[in-house]
Amino acid sequence: MFKWDSFSDQPYQLKNKAKKRELKKQNRWNILKTIFLALFTLPPLWGFSLFLKSKKFPKLTDFFAIAVNLDKGERQLNFLNELQIKHISMRFPLEDIKNINKYLEFAKKLSNYKILIVILQNRETIENPKLLEKNIYQTFEKFTKLGISEFQIGNAINRTKWGFFSITEYLNFFEIVFKVKQKSFPNIKLIGSNVIDFEYFNTIHTLFNFKDFFYDGVGALLYVDRRGSPENKQALFFDLINKIRFLYAIIFTSSKTKNHIYITETNYPIVNTKPYTPTSQFETVSTRQYSKYMVKYFLLALGSGFVKRVYWHQLFSAGYGLIDHRENEPKPYLQFLAFKTMLSILKDSELKEFKIEKNGNYIFNFDEVLIIWNNKNKQTLHFKNKVKVISIFGKISFKNQIIISDIPQYINL
Repeated sequence: MFKWDSFSDQPYQLKNKAKKRELKKQNRWNILKTIFLALFTLPPLWGFSLFLKSKKFPKLTDFFAIAVNLDKGERQLNFLNELQIKHISMRFPLEDIKNINKYLEFAKKLSNYKILIVILQNRETIENPKLLEKNIYQTFEKFTKLGISEFQIGNAINRTKWGFFSITEYLNFFEIVFKVKQKSFPNIKLIGSNVIDFEYFNTIHTLFNFKDFFYDGVGALLYVDRRGSPENKQALFFDLINKIRFLYAIIFTSSKTKNHIYITETNYPIVNTKPYTPTSQFETVSTRQYSKYMVKYFLLALGSGFVKRVYWHQLFSAGYGLIDHRENEPKPYLQFLAFKTMLSILKDSELKEFKIEKNGNYIFNFDEVLIIWNNKNKQTLHFKNKVKVISIFGKISFKNQIIISDIPQYINL
């Protein structure tokens, strides 16, 4: 019933409609429970989010992260080293438990990085608690021996093609995993919830329930690709920052989790890369647009003050990643250069101030770097002396004035 699309690295849409209807029918009361809970809690939580102010900005060395995958092989290692990044994520599907040693061998080659293991659910372990307990114990036992201590439990839990047919099924799943942790691996961290897209009615049910468990942080697969630039709004109000602020309001008022947001997946689909794109061609963008949107996404998530880490998904993918892996010799896209430039300029900096001015300027003040853009009005910014200006692709120039456009620029003051 559940088939894997190796091009876009996700399950295919379910084609067994009769079985899908049957499983949804079995979960109809659980689905209604999620809806009723959201009806009562979403309005006040949204209202509360309007009054939230940013926390202290996170350390940049721990903020930037990227996903790698076993199936993309060791070719990823040189590019990872080139980025000089600290945090990575790696998927491990319970469906492939028999091949766990291959994942362990790959993880050993990544020992210089702090790894988040993304545990992908499968229907068999959802329906068989004893099997889940056995497989999750084996997973924790083997990966913790490598010094790995962070695990994301479940992925895109609100999409039936990934295996869950209600939030209640996910809660039961996580409860078993949590009991294994408490009994045998008390020092590991479990990242929970892991709802995809702006569907916070599902997130609320993962965080407001009577189950006896606790998340060490909340994961969100917060894609905004259908809106284009992350400043663009959904439902009139919700740009990326307001989506993050709303999510934090839900987390802050829950007793089930630490107040940490991990954006564990986000990207943009690339034009003319079908069948590797995970969406329709309507959402695809050029590599130049991708680069601009990616830099803005990271900066806005950072500027919100509520996100601990963003994992870009992923390093190797012809359809949505930073590097085209289709040939024997992988080819970096423009966005790889943009990501590398952003890391090299900011990784040792500290964000001091972020503001959005009335004229539309987005301004980020770091230790010695100013980043600015404006989506509405092109403006000229003057300086007394020449300053070093770096484009998002690393091109350096020295100027007494710059034209502020919708493309971020790094300015060394």
